[in-house]
Amino acid sequence: MDTALIDGITTRYDVVGSGPPLLMFSPAGFDATLDKWTNQSVYAKTRLLEHLSRNYSCIIFDRRETGQSGGRVEHLTWMHYAEQGKGLLDHLNIRKAHLMGGCMGCCPVAAFGVKYPEATLSMILYWPVGGARYRINSHKRFADHIAFVEEHGLGQVVSLVIKEGKPFSADSRGGPWASVIKNDRVFAESYASQEIEKYKALVSGTAASLFDRDTAPGAEPEDLFKLEIPALIVPGHDASHATSAARYLEECLPKAEYWDMPVEGQTEETVPARLLKFLGA
Repeated sequence: MDTALIDGITTRYDVVGSGPPLLMFSPAGFDATLDKWTNQSVYAKTRLLEHLSRNYSCIIFDRRETGQSGGRVEHLTWMHYAEQGKGLLDHLNIRKAHLMGGCMGCCPVAAFGVKYPEATLSMILYWPVGGARYRINSHKRFADHIAFVEEHGLGQVVSLVIKEGKPFSADSRGGPWASVIKNDRVFAESYASQEIEKYKALVSGTAASLFDRDTAPGAEPEDLFKLEIPALIVPGHDASHATSAARYLEECLPKAEYWDMPVEGQTEETVPARLLKFLGA
């Protein structure tokens, strides 16, 4: 694996295959590591990376604050994640790329398209997150972390993470910076020394910014209406990937194709062929 320094934050990445660039924002919520494209649920079942990399240079990476990538304690928004992706393209001297997001990775893809339309050839939005249950559960995760901080302090957050080694998605007590705490002792020491009330406000603000609606987050509808970027939307159907969120993106994106394929029909035989057809159009 390679690393790039983007806005002062280390990003672990890999380029798989050859051909036109396809920047892939990983699935798996707050554990969005590059390996999720090969070992996570539907992405493993359909062997998407294997198929796509035969025709495209698939740029996969650990999202900031996950895996082996670094992070910074700040009020996070979807644009922060989009900027990481753009910084990685700049590092690789790529002016334009196709984009793909899986799960929560769809949100920074939408944000990227809004901020960098000139760098976006197309967008694949696979199982976009969203829905009322997703918003409620996401806010609860952040609230559980804040409650742990209030009761035990930031030093105990560090102790917990170092002992258990779990990312935020697996143990909400560790918070959004758990993976960085685990991997970077200097960061962990700085994290533990923060003023608690300011930290709690920052965490609350991050939750409010990221999960601000009962449909697909990532970008404002008024901005999506303006995008003349081809988009393929593949719907999920569960508590985190509400079909209504996928339909919302279809409504907002003027050049969207909605693949009305039930989850049980999304197989290795059907999915790679549909995505490659869209990318090659």
